[in-house]
Amino acid sequence: MGLVEAGVLMLDCAEPEELAEFYRTLLDGEIHAAPGSDRVDVIGERGTHLAFRRDLNATPASWPRPDDSQQAHLDFLVPRQDMDEVERLIIGLGARPIETRGARGPQETRVYSDPAGHPFAVHCAERPAPKAH
Repeated sequence: MGLVEAGVLMLDCAEPEELAEFYRTLLDGEIHAAPGSDRVDVIGERGTHLAFRRDLNATPASWPRPDDSQQAHLDFLVPRQDMDEVERLIIGLGARPIETRGARGPQETRVYSDPAGHPFAVHCAERPAPKAH
């Protein structure tokens, strides 16, 4: 057994409670936060674990502008037939679509900026069948 285990992706933002609510709804998950803490965790229905840390000086990435990198981004998988429904949900929760160059035909990848400005992508993917117990 390895000594190191993957932890959690943590995003800095000015309002972690608000950003956690966005991802809780998107991932159909639960929020975990200690009273008075500057960290809020979200654990999605399918086990995705994200955390948000209060940083009053956090600034959003400027990607896709060529003068700055995207720093980091999240990728989410969505069944092809649900892409439009998920896009409506994402925009309804306060995210903004990010135009990407060269998008042609049916968009199998759609890129957004969450309410705090972090970029994320939604990719077409077929969900694996649930494990039989």
